[in-house]
Amino acid sequence: MPGITHRVLETNGIHLHVAEAGEGPLVLLLHGWPESWYSWRHQIPALAAAGFHVVAPDVRGYGGSSAPPEVEAYRMKELVADFVGLLNALGERTAVVIGHDWGAAMAWTCAALHPDRFRAVVGLSVPHLGRSPQPPIALFNTLFKDRWFYVLYFQEPGVAEAELEADIPRTIRTIFAGTPGFDVTAEAVRSRKPGDGFLTGVEPPARLPAWLTEEDLAFFSKEFAHSGFRGGLNRYRNMDRDWHELPELATVKIEQPALFVVGEKDPGRAFAPVDLMKPLVPHLQEMLVIPGAGHWIQQERPDEVNAALLRFLKSLPA
Repeated sequence: MPGITHRVLETNGIHLHVAEAGEGPLVLLLHGWPESWYSWRHQIPALAAAGFHVVAPDVRGYGGSSAPPEVEAYRMKELVADFVGLLNALGERTAVVIGHDWGAAMAWTCAALHPDRFRAVVGLSVPHLGRSPQPPIALFNTLFKDRWFYVLYFQEPGVAEAELEADIPRTIRTIFAGTPGFDVTAEAVRSRKPGDGFLTGVEPPARLPAWLTEEDLAFFSKEFAHSGFRGGLNRYRNMDRDWHELPELATVKIEQPALFVVGEKDPGRAFAPVDLMKPLVPHLQEMLVIPGAGHWIQQERPDEVNAALLRFLKSLPA
C-alpha cells in the first residue's frame, strides 16, 4: 500500500514482520484473530498523517512473523515480551498501544504489566476484564455445559486447524463476511452440538458487505495459506496457562489514559461485560459504542474509529 513500508525486526528471540508509516510518537497497533497487520490498513495512513510513527506487526504465528510450533510459545507473557522487545528494536522508550480482539487483550496486558513502556492504551471490541475467578476453561465449561462454544472447540490441537485450513478462502470469507463461530447469539451457532465445527451450519455469503472487498479477502487468504491457523489458535490454548502465570491481573489497575471502542452489534458483547473494567481502568476517558458496527470495527467503520483514535491521541501529554 502506498506510504506503508515493511521490514522484519528481531525481538524476544523471534522475528516480527511490521508494517509502518510516519514519524513522531510511537503508536503500536496489535491485531486479533484471524487477522494480520492488514486489518489496520485504514488506520496506518490516517495516524501517520496526523504526526505519529505507526507500527503494525504481524503477531507471532501470523503472516510474515515467526511461528514457533510449541503451544506454550503463545502464552501472554511471551506476547507481551515480543512487544516490549519491539519497542527496544525500534529504539523507542514508550508507545501508545492499541489493540483489537486478541490484540486488545494483549494491549491491556502490556499496559497493566509495563506502565513505564506503554503510556496509554486503547482496546477495540474486547474490554479489560482482569482475571476471572477461576481458570477460563473451567469457567466456560460451567457456563456452557453441553452447549457448543468455540473456545472449547479450539482447545484440542489439530482439530480446528484441519477444519479451517481445508478451504482457506471459504473460511476467511465466512468469518469476515458471514456468521462467524464466535457469534453465540446466531441461531446457526446456538444450534450446534458437541463435535460440530467452527463452520458447521454456515455458508460463505455470495455478496460482501460494503466495507470488505474481494481483494481484502484474497490478502487475508494468502497470509493464512502461508502461516496456517495454528499460531493464532494456540493463543486460545494458553488461557488457563495465562490465568496461572499472571495472578496480578486480578488486582493491578491500569493507571494510564485509556479508551474503549466497541461496535453496537459486536457479538462479543454477549459474554464480555464492559462494566467490569471500570474499577480496573480508573482513567478510562471514554467507552464509545459505534451504532450499527460489528466486530471488525476498524475495518467496518474506519472514519469513526480513526476520529476516536485521533481525538484520544491528541489529548495525551506530549
